[in-house]
Amino acid sequence: MHDDRTLVEARLKRVLDERIRPAVYPESVPLEVAVWHAPGEPVPVAEGLAAEPEPVEVGARWGAPWGTSWFRVTGTVPEAWAGRTVEAVLDLGFDENMPGFQCEGLVYRPDGTPVKGLNPRNQWVRVGAPVEGGEEVRLHVEAASNPVIMGYHPFLPTPLGDKETAGSAPLYTLARMDLAVFDETVWQLVVDLDVLGELMAELPVDSPRRWEILRAVDRALDAVDLQDVAGTAEQARSCLTDVLAAPAAPSAHRISAVGHAHIDSAWLWPLRETVRKVARTTANMTALLDDEPEFVFAMSQAQQWAWVKEHRPEVWARVKKAVADGRFVPAGGMWVESDTNMPGAEAMARQFVHGKRFFLDEFGIENDEAWLPDTFGFAAGLPQIIKAAGSKYLLTQKISWSRTNSFPHHTFRWEGVDGTRIFTHFPPVDTYNCSMRGAEIAHAVRTFKDKGVARHSLAPTGWGDGGGGTTREMVAKAARLRDLEGSATVTWETPSAFFAKAEAEYPEPPVWVGELYLELHRATLTSQAGTKQGNRRSEHLLREAELWAATAAVRTGFPYPYEELDRIWKTVLLHQFHDILPGSSIAWVHREARATYARIAGELDGIIDSAQRALAGEGTVPLVFNAAPHPRAGVPAGGARTAAVEGRTTLGARPGGGHILDNGLLRVEIDARGLVVSAQDIEADRETIAPGRAGNLLQLHPDLPNMWDAWDVDEFYRNTVTDLTDAEEVVEGEDGASVRIVRSFGSSRVTQVLSLPPGERRLVVDTEVDWHETEKFLKLAFPLDLHAERYASETQFGHFFRPTHTNTSWEAAKFEACNHRFVHLQEPDWGVAVVNDSTYGHDVTRTVREDGDGGTTTTVRVSLLRAPRFPDPETDQGVHRFRHALVPGSSIGDAVREGWRINLPERHLTGAGEVAPLVTADRDAVVVSAVKLADDGSGDVVVRFHEAHGARARATLTTGFAATGIEVTDLLERPLADTQAPSLDGDRITVRLRPFELMTLRLKRA
Repeated sequence: MHDDRTLVEARLKRVLDERIRPAVYPESVPLEVAVWHAPGEPVPVAEGLAAEPEPVEVGARWGAPWGTSWFRVTGTVPEAWAGRTVEAVLDLGFDENMPGFQCEGLVYRPDGTPVKGLNPRNQWVRVGAPVEGGEEVRLHVEAASNPVIMGYHPFLPTPLGDKETAGSAPLYTLARMDLAVFDETVWQLVVDLDVLGELMAELPVDSPRRWEILRAVDRALDAVDLQDVAGTAEQARSCLTDVLAAPAAPSAHRISAVGHAHIDSAWLWPLRETVRKVARTTANMTALLDDEPEFVFAMSQAQQWAWVKEHRPEVWARVKKAVADGRFVPAGGMWVESDTNMPGAEAMARQFVHGKRFFLDEFGIENDEAWLPDTFGFAAGLPQIIKAAGSKYLLTQKISWSRTNSFPHHTFRWEGVDGTRIFTHFPPVDTYNCSMRGAEIAHAVRTFKDKGVARHSLAPTGWGDGGGGTTREMVAKAARLRDLEGSATVTWETPSAFFAKAEAEYPEPPVWVGELYLELHRATLTSQAGTKQGNRRSEHLLREAELWAATAAVRTGFPYPYEELDRIWKTVLLHQFHDILPGSSIAWVHREARATYARIAGELDGIIDSAQRALAGEGTVPLVFNAAPHPRAGVPAGGARTAAVEGRTTLGARPGGGHILDNGLLRVEIDARGLVVSAQDIEADRETIAPGRAGNLLQLHPDLPNMWDAWDVDEFYRNTVTDLTDAEEVVEGEDGASVRIVRSFGSSRVTQVLSLPPGERRLVVDTEVDWHETEKFLKLAFPLDLHAERYASETQFGHFFRPTHTNTSWEAAKFEACNHRFVHLQEPDWGVAVVNDSTYGHDVTRTVREDGDGGTTTTVRVSLLRAPRFPDPETDQGVHRFRHALVPGSSIGDAVREGWRINLPERHLTGAGEVAPLVTADRDAVVVSAVKLADDGSGDVVVRFHEAHGARARATLTTGFAATGIEVTDLLERPLADTQAPSLDGDRITVRLRPFELMTLRLKRA
C-alpha cells in the first residue's frame, strides 16, 4: 500500500506541474510592449499614461531599485479565439516564491481606470469571457521595481534598503507579455487535484478516506490524455466528483475564512511604496469581489484606507461600493496595526480614536474587534483601552512565534491590569497569509487547543505585504472545502460574524492575566534609538500642545489648533506601526522617520510657545510652566508660577579618588573610574548600591542573533560581557555641582554627566554616546542592595509586575522586557526606581552575594543601543543622548511622578503672573493623562485620567473654568449610557476609581 501511495503522489505532482498547469493557457500570442522609466519618484497616473514609451522586448532587463516603469502593452485578439475566454498574462519577472517582496504592478485602462494589481501569484488580466475575436487590447502597467531585501540571503547587510545607496542597475527581467486563451475546465481540474492531493497528504496513512482519494486521483490521472489535456479535462474531473461530494463529519472543525492582505505600513519598503501597495491590493480585491459572490475581504489600518481615498479616488469609489454591500469590511478600528508595547497610554488610546472615527465617518461602521495579527507582543494595559474604545474582541497570531513556551489557548479571555477582560482569538492556522493549502487547514485542526469545548477558528486568507491579497485559486479551494470529508469546513465570514459565533459557543473560556509576551523579537525594544526617541518626545509634546492650547483657548480665546493636532497625531500614530517604532524597517524608513519627528517637534514647540505666551501675557515676571500631572517646586500641575529652588548641591573630593555629590537628601560617591559606588538615602540611612558593586556601569555585549538581526537578541548574548570601566576623564562639571565622565571603547565614545538636583532625591545620569560599533549591545547597569521577588514596570494607564526570578521557563524567557517611563523595585518599607526619557528595553536579574552576609543584589540594566546590520546596515551609527535617573527611597507613587517629570521638563517664560491650571486632581494617585478640547469643535473640555498606584482612589478634580455639565465618555468622547456621571459641585468633581481604572470626562462649557 505504501508503494502505491508514494507512486500516485509522485505522479500527481509531475503531471500537474508539467502537463495540466501549463494547459490552463493552451494558446497564446505575444503582446507588443513599450516602456517609459520615470526619472525619479513615482509620478501621477496621468503623467505616466501620457509619457511616450520606447519599444522593449521580453527578456530585457528593467527596473532600477525603487524605480517606476510604465509599460504599455498592446495587441489584437485573434479572430480564431472567438467564443473563448482570453486573458493577458503579464509577468514582470516575478519569483513566485516571494509574493509581496519584489516587483509589483498596477494595471490601468487607457482612460486611467485601475483594473487590478500584478504580483507573482496574480499575473492575469481578464480581456473577455467570451471574446468575439478581433478586439484591440491596450493596457498600461505602473510597475514598481522594489528590490528583494529579504529573500535569497535573508539577513545579509544590503545597500538596497535606501534609494540613496541602492544604485541604478536593473533588477528584473521582463518574462512574459502575452494574450492567452484561458481554459476554465483545465483550471478547475487543477484546483480539484490540488485540494484532494493536499488533503490526501494530511490524512493518516491508514485512513480509508486517504485511500479513497488516492484511488480517485489515480483514475483521474489515467483519464487525462497528456497530449490532449483540454480535451480530456472534463472526463478527469468526473472521476473526482464523488470524493469531492462526500460531506464533512458533523464534528468537523469549522474555519471562518476572512479575505485578507496583511500589508505592513512600512517595512522592507518606504511609506510612499505602501500607498501604492494598498492601491494594487484594493483594486485586486474589489475585482475579485465582483467575480466571487461568497467572498468577503477585510482590511485593517484606517491609515491605509485614507491613502486609497487620497491617492486613488477611482479605486476608492469601488471600495466604498463594496463596503456598502457588506463584503469589503473595515477591520480592527485602529489607525495602524501598531506596536502595543512601546506606545504611551494616550497614543494607544488615540490609535483607536482615529481608527474607529475614520470608519464611522466614512461608512457609519463601528468595529468590535482589535485586529493585530503581526504585533510583537501585547502590553497588559491594552484590554482596558480596547474596552474604553467601545470594542470587545482581539485577534492576533504572532504569539505562535514564541520560541520557548507554547501558549496554552487559542480562544480565551485576556485580563489586563485593571481587571478588564477581552475575548481573544489566536488563529490555529498559525499564519496571517493563509492560502487554503491542505497543510494549513490540517495544522489548524491538529493544533487547536480548545477541542471539546469549542470548534470555531479564523483563517486570514490571502497574500500580504503587497502579494495582492486573496486569489481566485484560494476562493476556489475554499468552495471545495466548504463541506468535504476529512477536512475542516471553510466558510467566508466577516470578523464580527466569527467572533459572535466563537463567543456564543464558548461563553466561559479560560482567562490569561497580564501581558501577552512574545518570546521572540525582544531587541525591537532597543533597535533604532532615534526612532524611539522621536516617538517618546512626540507623545509628550502632543500632551503639552493640547494642554496649553486648551488652557489658552478657555482663558484667552486662543485659537485651538484642531486641524494641526489631528494631522500630527495621525503622523505619530503612523510611525508607531509595528515595523517602524520597533526599529525593524529599512534605512529609508528610519531616515525619513527622524526627519519627520524633527519637523513635528518644531511644529509642536511652536504651538506650545504661542499658547504659553498667550497665557503668560505681557510682563517681566519669571514663570515656570509645568506640564506634568503632579506639582513640582511649588508649581501646580498644568499651570505656571514663579518657582524658587530650595536647597543646594555640593561637590567634594572623595577619599581615594573621585567625587561626592550631596544635596542633603542623597549622598552619592563617584569613584575615580566614574562609577557610582554609593548612593546613600540620608533620611532612611539606607545604601542603594550593592556592596562591592558599582552603578552607572556601561556594559558591552557581542550581539549576533541566530536570525532576525534588528528584531532579536538571543539569551546567549549574556555569556560574554565587557565592563567599560576605563575613563579618560572624571572631572567636575561645568556648573560646579556635577561630575563629567568620558570613556572611549572600540570606535565609540561616551560622555556622561551625573548630577543631583537641589531638593530632589534623584541622581540624574545624562549619557551621550557617539556610537560606531557593529553587532554590539550596550547596557547601563545599576546593581541594587535590595531584595525583591518582583518589580513594577510602567505600561499604558498603569503598571504591572514581573518576577525577578526564573522559576519557570515562562519567567526565564522574559530576559529582555519593556517598560515605559519607569521600573520600580521595593522591599516593604523602601524602594528604588529607575526612570528614563526615551528607552524601553531592560532586564532585571537577582543574585545572592557570596560575601558571607547572604544578601541579595538585584540589578536593573537599561538597554541603550544595538548595532544590527540588517535590514539597515548603518543602524544607530552616530550621536545619541539619553537621560535616566536613579531614585532611591521611592514608592511606586514616586516612580510614577519622577517618570513624568523626566519626560516633561519645565519651560521658562516671562509674563504678567501666575497661570492657574484648567483641571487639577488632589491625589497623586489620580494622574491626568490628557486635557484637551473636544474633537467635535464644541469647545467642551475633555479630561482623561487614571488611577496610577494600583489601589482604590477617591479624588477631587477642580476645574479652573465654569463647567455647566459633565458626562463620562468613551475614548471617542461619546457619552456612556450605562455609566453614572460624578456630581459637579461648583468647580469640584468627586471621582472614585478602582486600581488602574481609566476614566474620560467631558465638561460642558457655557
